[in-house]
Amino acid sequence: MKLSQTDRYVTYKNIDCKGNSKKIMSMLLKHIDDPNKTNAFWEKFREKLALVGKPQENSGRNIDELFLIHTYINNFYEIFEEFEDAAALALLDRIERECC
Repeated sequence: MKLSQTDRYVTYKNIDCKGNSKKIMSMLLKHIDDPNKTNAFWEKFREKLALVGKPQENSGRNIDELFLIHTYINNFYEIFEEFEDAAALALLDRIERECC
């Protein structure tokens, strides 16, 4: 049986960067939607997330989830480590290796 290989520098074949980015955002929101887990940084981040796919509201700049992950990857690692979210950490590591 041949295993599916991914190589972001060659083909991006078999890499779901968009889907995984949306999934990690959902995992993040489960934490920052909890008033006991959020802070001023994440509240400001939520404003940026609301601008995804809305260049008309963002001075013509079109951003997506992957851009936000790449920009704030250390913050993502920090919150997932703080709340011991192993599944989110594993997915974030995969996104970093395959997509960022």
